[in-house]
Amino acid sequence: MSRILCITGAFALLFLLPQAQASDSVQEQRHDLMESSKEAAKTIGGMLKGEREFDAAAAMESFGTWDHIAATFGDLFPEGSETGYDTEAKETIWTDREGFNADLAAFSDAVSNAIEAEPQDLAALKAAAGPVFDACKNCHETYRVEED
Repeated sequence: MSRILCITGAFALLFLLPQAQASDSVQEQRHDLMESSKEAAKTIGGMLKGEREFDAAAAMESFGTWDHIAATFGDLFPEGSETGYDTEAKETIWTDREGFNADLAAFSDAVSNAIEAEPQDLAALKAAAGPVFDACKNCHETYRVEED
């Protein structure tokens, strides 16, 4: 059942999100994807912190959100998009594109592994989500401007 919800959510993201963002700048699209990533992290983080009851379907939906982001995010950094819309992207994305792409691939792999694990309890969720959060942190530390 949770696999069906994850697949349904992923299809909805694949078909609805691009239509909604068709006229948005790449900077706005990046921002919107990071906002959806933050919501997914809140869902799973809340479970891991005991602030929210474990919910396998909600966890899989969050992994589905991250899977969509992993598949599309790298395409949203064309030359010339280094500024605008209060972007938090560091110049390093464009000067170290190979490293950025490698970090995105690590994130994608971690998300794929988490989906494949299909955690059914909190311990399994912690094991599956840990590498995803680590990949997020690594990319943010290297490629995101810190807010004051």
